[in-house]
Amino acid sequence: MATGKENYPLWDLPVRLIHWSLVLCLPLAWWSAEEDNYDLHSKVGYTVLTLVATRILWGLVGSRHARFTDFLVGPAAILRYLKGLGARSRGHNPLGGWAVIILLLLLLAQAFSGLFNSDDVLFNGPFYYAADSDFRDFMGVVHENAFDALLAFIALHIAAVVFHQFRLREKLVQAMIRGRAEGREGLAPPASFWLAVAIAVVFAVGLAVALEYAPQPQPMW
Repeated sequence: MATGKENYPLWDLPVRLIHWSLVLCLPLAWWSAEEDNYDLHSKVGYTVLTLVATRILWGLVGSRHARFTDFLVGPAAILRYLKGLGARSRGHNPLGGWAVIILLLLLLAQAFSGLFNSDDVLFNGPFYYAADSDFRDFMGVVHENAFDALLAFIALHIAAVVFHQFRLREKLVQAMIRGRAEGREGLAPPASFWLAVAIAVVFAVGLAVALEYAPQPQPMW
């Protein structure tokens, strides 16, 4: 018989909204770059930066199962999991938890490096003129390589979800859509949704102010 605690969502609304928003943003970012639509590409990048920054802070102050302390474990726990001894968290397993961190860091690197990036023809990132040429070149390398790494980790993520969803019969997709599913319920009430909204607004406003005051190119005459 289910207990009252099992009525709590495993994944709160902020986690789910950020997750699915990123799912939409990444192909849109790729498509806009391929089409040389840099105005849209920039806006998508700012959105990704805000979403990832919000998720990172939510991983520190958010709901129980959204917090990194709930699912990040050390090498000993990873080895126990690989030996089939189970996982401590009801959310991500030990490997999945660290995969989340890697994906967030790659997304952060991708979005941040884009602020300094240039195609040397039509587009310069908003902070292109705030850095010297060596740093801009480095950011260009990061932007290109982070995307390749993202593709690899996203493919791995999808493969892992498919395996757990259909082979192990774990209702991962249902839980990420509805917040909970059979066998994937939370143990504590979620934190306030409006706290997550406030965090996102602060990051978005801060980024908008920084963009407004970004250095501009010096006039040639």
